[in-house]
Amino acid sequence: MSPEPFGARLRRAMDTRGPLCVGIDPHASLLTAWGLGDDVAGLERFTRTTVEALADRVAVLKPQSAFFERFGSRGIAVLEKAVEEARAAGALVLMDAKRGDIGSTMGAYAATYLEPGSPLFSDAVTVSPYLGFGSLRPALDAAVLSGAGVFVLALTSNPEGAEVQRATAADGRSLAQLMLDHMAAENEGAAPLGSVGAVVGATLGDAGADLAINGPLLAPGIGAQGATPADLPGVFGASVGNVVPSVSRGVLSRGPHVAGLREAAERLTDEIRAAVAGR
Repeated sequence: MSPEPFGARLRRAMDTRGPLCVGIDPHASLLTAWGLGDDVAGLERFTRTTVEALADRVAVLKPQSAFFERFGSRGIAVLEKAVEEARAAGALVLMDAKRGDIGSTMGAYAATYLEPGSPLFSDAVTVSPYLGFGSLRPALDAAVLSGAGVFVLALTSNPEGAEVQRATAADGRSLAQLMLDHMAAENEGAAPLGSVGAVVGATLGDAGADLAINGPLLAPGIGAQGATPADLPGVFGASVGNVVPSVSRGVLSRGPHVAGLREAAERLTDEIRAAVAGR
């Protein structure tokens, strides 16, 4: 029997738990703010507390791989444990790794995050398409086989992204729109939601692109980067119901206490639901 597709699992999680995605970003300043050392012990305490507080109630947890990789193999071991425990508690895990390469190297990244036997197997992974959308084929194919998802960078919240993403392709489309159209083709016919998502910043004001890809739209930028839940309908328009707003510091800054993390996540979930319902 084929595994249930990620898009269907995500739609159910969003409908039952709310659409919020919380990033697990244990950078040095947050570890310090929590009264922890910038070391593996601090990393482990930070990560374990975040998973304990949120994995049984938010739809998606999104660990940023780089903040674990900087501690070497011991940091990766913490990440592996976090993925396992978060998924066991019912959260979908989106590995924020932004991998992008070609051929066998992209295949190896796909094996790392999208094959069930891997210690880092996640429900979905972020990837970069700017070596050409076709370079993502190993990841796209692996995701189909395992029932996982792939979130493709499209219109990111960092201002530098525009010089690539807003550039014009040979047929007159922006490169971002070209990538979005590829995603729509991958998701064609999927119900209730495709498993290939786009990363589109909530800070854009007006996305200036057709976001109807029949897939989820991961929206970073709420909180510390300046966007609010009320901005979502203006950016995403008719596709706002497929948006997965991603917040990191806006929740994590309420640690180290479990109650503070939960309260922040619940408040943001309510604000997002209200903004989407009132569009």
